Amino acid sequence: MSFEGFSADALKFLLENKINNSKQWYEAHKDEYKRLVYNPFTELVKELGPAMLQIDSQIIIKPTKVISRVRRDTRFTHDKSLYRDNIWISFLRDKSRMSTAACYWFDIGQNGSSHGVGFYGATPQSMARMREMIINNHPAFQFARECYESQNRFVIGGETYKRSKFPDQPENLKAWLDQKNIFFESSETSFKHAFSKELPAFLKEGFQMLKPIYDFLCIIED
Repeated sequence: MSFEGFSADALKFLLENKINNSKQWYEAHKDEYKRLVYNPFTELVKELGPAMLQIDSQIIIKPTKVISRVRRDTRFTHDKSLYRDNIWISFLRDKSRMSTAACYWFDIGQNGSSHGVGFYGATPQSMARMREMIINNHPAFQFARECYESQNRFVIGGETYKRSKFPDQPENLKAWLDQKNIFFESSETSFKHAFSKELPAFLKEGFQMLKPIYDFLCIIED
């Protein structure tokens, strides 16, 4: 088998599963989940795997480890709905540090898809280390900054401080320095790539483009 693209039926299933909010309904339609959602994601991960290992030989590429669960973890949230209406993959070195480690991702949901690299929730220590490296013009940051400024596919995302902590720095550096968390994202609402069998090639190109930024974020973590 090979990846043939996601479908509108996959999104319809995810939405219906969330609306029904029932373990019994999900179990009765589990074959649909595997056919429409999980199996295509598995094929996508298999096609991306070799390229991800070229970026970082320590990245986990086993499908069962990188595909998100359709069942939500409701232990620490006020929202107790059982299922989500989006699914993603995340490539990183250590799944136990998923919330705070640098990772590549691809996500598809009802409103479109996104892909990129960054932190889900960087620790304050990581962000402080990043700012120190930026101020000191660390070579890894120079490569990351040049990478970001030479393309127009990805934009910096993440919560920022309301008032700049570095008002005297150039605007291009403040875009990094004033982040409480940081990621680099490309999103689309048309599903042009997500519904296409060309999605793996599209993601490989983007992920490789982001490698200097990924390397910089890994240094921050270390």
